[in-house]
Amino acid sequence: MEIWLLILVSLSVSLLLFRGRKSSSLPQLPPDPNFLPFLGTLRWLRQGFTGLNIYLRSVHHRLGPIISLRVSSRPAIFVANGSLAHQALVLNGAVFADRPPAAPTSKITSSNQHVITSGIYGATWRTLRRNLTSEILHPSRVRSYSHARRWVLEILSDRFRKHGSEEEPIVVVDHFHYAMFALLALMCFGDKLDEEQIKEVGYVQRRMLLNFSRFNILNLFPKLTKLIFKSKWEEFLQIRREQEDVLLPLIRARRKMVEEERKEENKDYVQSYVDTLLDLELPEEKRKLNENEIISLCSEFLNGGTDTTATTLQWIMANLVKNPEIQERLYQEIKGVAGEEAKEIEEEEAHKMPYLKAVVLEGLRRHPPGHMVLPHSVTEDTVLGGYKIPKKGTVNFMVAEIGRDPAVWDEPMAFKPERFMGEESVDITGSRGIKMMPFGAGRRICPGIGLAMLHLEYYVANMVREFEWKEVKGCEVDLAEKVEFTVVMKHPLKARAVPR
Repeated sequence: MEIWLLILVSLSVSLLLFRGRKSSSLPQLPPDPNFLPFLGTLRWLRQGFTGLNIYLRSVHHRLGPIISLRVSSRPAIFVANGSLAHQALVLNGAVFADRPPAAPTSKITSSNQHVITSGIYGATWRTLRRNLTSEILHPSRVRSYSHARRWVLEILSDRFRKHGSEEEPIVVVDHFHYAMFALLALMCFGDKLDEEQIKEVGYVQRRMLLNFSRFNILNLFPKLTKLIFKSKWEEFLQIRREQEDVLLPLIRARRKMVEEERKEENKDYVQSYVDTLLDLELPEEKRKLNENEIISLCSEFLNGGTDTTATTLQWIMANLVKNPEIQERLYQEIKGVAGEEAKEIEEEEAHKMPYLKAVVLEGLRRHPPGHMVLPHSVTEDTVLGGYKIPKKGTVNFMVAEIGRDPAVWDEPMAFKPERFMGEESVDITGSRGIKMMPFGAGRRICPGIGLAMLHLEYYVANMVREFEWKEVKGCEVDLAEKVEFTVVMKHPLKARAVPR
């Protein structure tokens, strides 16, 4: 039923666009590989993002660094070049800073785009982003959660030590997911959740993430699909209700606690993300956030700091297992800075380790957790790379292709941290030029870039300090990729953690 509906719609749209293409006198759009535009995208629409990535890679090799596809009435432009990305996102940032209107399913999960990642560029978005960066991600606030990072490190170390004397290999990513949910839940809700609560939060969050692409068909003519796929709509709404049922009691409990603390004028408690949202005023709507909007913002906060970090940690550790000489060099640097008797690598010490940072940067370059940043939308007609980008057109920047560009990187598919040890540093914010952009760039750059780098460096350093990570016979490291919410290892890393 789904594929026949796609074929019917695609034929209609393709004929209309083909007629419009012949009569139009507007400047040229980036090249489209398909004679009948919408029909050419059917194959990867069925295969999801994995099929899209493969298809786009082959098209870019034929047609160049900027192409367009018709997936709706508006063109979707795909950019696979760092210089073009810098021109758009940094030099012409205001024009490229908007987001496209949310699809029906995304409207529900984002509370009509009242979140930072998909919010429309304007006063509400600036308010939400400023609140996050100044209240929770400010360096002083991040430092106040050092006890939480240490607590999570103890959780990880205890779990790995438990497996250290066993022959059974560790499925590393499962422990990373649990640990990162524990940490971000504490930062979000202000209290250490018990193991059952952490697993419950993790379950509803990942259930929504991993199932979200299954509901894409509901965004195609939603009035029609709500009738044809009624059970699928109900399944989607049920997953959202379960998410609300888990997160809302935590939000309400925190609200009650904050009100009591204010009465007692207790200034000793550490502010959580929820605390900053309770009294936040939306400037355009002249009101406070409602509970659904707070749920969406908390969900965004949890997703932004857990799945991406856990995914990147797994990729980095996989490469350290696969390349024991890199792991040994990193261990020697750790010993040289912190000493052999150190029980923990402090955050300040991690900052003094250039090879550690090089390992993390190479992990982000070679294995960015997202192969594309979220789509941008342009606010006016503009030109990029000699092609017209129409107003409200969608522009997608291909993070993986940019970070693996053979014209920029020597042996781009190899894992070589040494490439970041030279005199010329790589600016991952993209402000001086874009060679890699795992966090995006420009006005929509990920606001959690500093926190993410801190977590990656801190946990990699401490895991290598305490354990020697070894490959297990029969479970050799396989760097094949699979698209979930992030781009993960198709065959998750299984390794042994031998206490040093």
